Amino acid sequence: VQLVESGGGLVQAGGSLRLSCAASGSTFRLNAMGWYRQAPGKQRELVAAITSGGASRHYADSVKGRFTISRDNTKNTMYLQMNSLKPEDTAVYYCNALFDSDDFRYDNWGQGAQVTVSS
Repeated sequence: VQLVESGGGLVQAGGSLRLSCAASGSTFRLNAMGWYRQAPGKQRELVAAITSGGASRHYADSVKGRFTISRDNTKNTMYLQMNSLKPEDTAVYYCNALFDSDDFRYDNWGQGAQVTVSS
C-alpha cells in the first residue's frame, strides 16, 4: 500500500494551498481517511477526517471554516483545501488511510508534505 501526498509548499499568510493524497497498491477496501499535521516540537494532531463515503467529516477547531476535506473514491484520492492560511498552520502534513480486509484493519501513512506559511 502506498499513500503519496502532493501539493505542499510555501505560501504567504492569507493564501491557499491544496493537498492531495493518492492511495494505491491495495486490494483491500479503502475506509476512512484523514489529514494530520506535526509542527516542530509538537505532537502530531488530527486536522480533518472523512468517512469512506464522504458523508461525514470532522475538523479540528483550529481549522474549522478555513479547511475543507474531500475525497474522490473513483481515484482513491483525498484532498485538503486550505484557505486563509496562518503561520501557525506551518507543519508537515500527513495523510492517513484505513484499509479493511475481511479480518483485519490496516492503518497506513503517507511520507508527509511540508506546508510553510510566512507572515
